[in-house]
Amino acid sequence: MHRMLRSLKSAAFATITFLLLMPASVYGQSDTYEVFAIKFAGTDKQFYEAEWASGGGKDVPVPISFMFWLLKGKNGRNILVDAGFMPEKVKEEEFFKIAGYIRPDSALLKLGVKPGDVSDIILSHPHWDHLGGVTLFPNATLWMQKADFDGFVGTAWQKDGRKGGFAQSDVRTVIDLNLAGKLSLIAGDNKEILPGVTVFTGSKHTYDSQYVMVSNGKEKVVIASDNIWIYYSLDHLTPPSPGGTTDPQGYVDAMKRMKSLVSDPKYILPGHDSRVFEKFPEAAPGVAAIR
Repeated sequence: MHRMLRSLKSAAFATITFLLLMPASVYGQSDTYEVFAIKFAGTDKQFYEAEWASGGGKDVPVPISFMFWLLKGKNGRNILVDAGFMPEKVKEEEFFKIAGYIRPDSALLKLGVKPGDVSDIILSHPHWDHLGGVTLFPNATLWMQKADFDGFVGTAWQKDGRKGGFAQSDVRTVIDLNLAGKLSLIAGDNKEILPGVTVFTGSKHTYDSQYVMVSNGKEKVVIASDNIWIYYSLDHLTPPSPGGTTDPQGYVDAMKRMKSLVSDPKYILPGHDSRVFEKFPEAAPGVAAIR
């Protein structure tokens, strides 16, 4: 009997030792990420809900920011969702009256992450304010939906092509990244492209815009980017103002799906609503920790 107990104790000790020594990725810990929203620009122009969301108030102000997101992995990866923009490359900044601009790589330094530390950039869609800063991160692989790539570098520039918000200089950048072997194309919806990082499509903000789901260790977090412009659309399940999607019902269906992926809609992050920085604790000036 004593011999049997000793054998059981030895087996239990060996099991515990194995679990302690086992790489975290085996039981999922390395598939979680610290998630941060990073503001790199604001605007001096007053915008109203109706300009961003169908059914929104024409006289109800909405605070607008330009932001990108950092996924800081326990697996050593530093993943960006979008990369901001370089203002000298675009004319649209005049319309938005960009204010308080900080270059995205400098904004990232607030979290102690250097440009060369960024391993991957997941592009939600190829509009100027989300793609233009990609060259600031020299070691990163860019992840992009194939249908968005095909539209961005090809169809958009044909006769009657849909190229609003696209910058020709960004097209050249994406082609150069492809030639350099730093572009990964994603074919479709509900794809885990990196450990613990899944992308979804459906809103048709561009040819095939995508949003991202990760775990912060406690909650699932959905980074919607411009698949939701402002909280009004999420709260009321309404499409964006005209021009924000080619498929209004698909846009609404995507938001419903996002809500099914999280325990609390708080963890769905719109692309341009400054109120995200009020809903979550400050990690640094202009940086919200999504926890």
